[in-house]
Amino acid sequence: MSRSALPLNAIHAFLVTARHLNLTHAASELCITQGAVSRKIATLESWLGFSLFERHARGLHLTEQGANLLPELQQGYAMLVNATEKASRSNTSIRLKAPTCAMRWLVPRLVALEQQRPEIHVALTTTLDHASQLENYDAAIVFGTPPAGSIRLFDEQLTPVLGSHVSPPTHMRDLAKFTFLHPTNDSRDWQLWLNEQDVSLPMARNQHFATMDLAISAAIQGFGVTVADVTLVQNDLATGRLIAPFAEQVATGAAYSLLQRGKQDAPPFLPELVAWLCQPQNETHSSALAGLD
Repeated sequence: MSRSALPLNAIHAFLVTARHLNLTHAASELCITQGAVSRKIATLESWLGFSLFERHARGLHLTEQGANLLPELQQGYAMLVNATEKASRSNTSIRLKAPTCAMRWLVPRLVALEQQRPEIHVALTTTLDHASQLENYDAAIVFGTPPAGSIRLFDEQLTPVLGSHVSPPTHMRDLAKFTFLHPTNDSRDWQLWLNEQDVSLPMARNQHFATMDLAISAAIQGFGVTVADVTLVQNDLATGRLIAPFAEQVATGAAYSLLQRGKQDAPPFLPELVAWLCQPQNETHSSALAGLD
């Protein structure tokens, strides 16, 4: 046999057989027949030019040369396995699921993370299901009551917002002149904010949306005024796409939380992603800018 063709499968069979010193047990672990195990060991012995085992009635014994070779082959094979597993894991994406309404908060953070840590790959899936858990994902952002074991990212706080090119209301009662944009198919978010301000308004014109993100987008385009979570619209307010005419906010009791797989099942870089998402927004942007210097 050519010395350049290292029989890796035969080395694996030798290591398993040396651990068991029993062909039946080795064959069971390798999921092949005893005859196939014997042939693999014979292949390695031929490649080496000496015997590895002595056959006895009660089982196998390593030859002196086989015993001397075993520790180095174990170490070398372990290094090979670790290297290939590390290379494989480096190409693994972190599967992240998040509700569509969280995209205004999440996407800028993922972009900043990619700029600073391009080796971290995040495969993002959006959903309209707020109640879903991890399922087949490595991490998930969920909205509502924080599940047990989750990390609370931020609480929902609502305030009215509208496009910056629209003349803002001077008083709360002036809101009645606008089309009310609702983040849900009912008016509960608006009613919650108005009740907290002890204001009762007629809602003559209304538009309902499936998600808060859609209602915010409509407000930016000047279709009306919506109540939005102050954290979700933080970038839009900072860049001037939206204005918040009133300082009053109301907590809904809901929160955005993060679930993650346990350490045993976690892909590489999941702790780094979790730590990044848990940073305050100003720290995230500062870190991203620092990483680009």
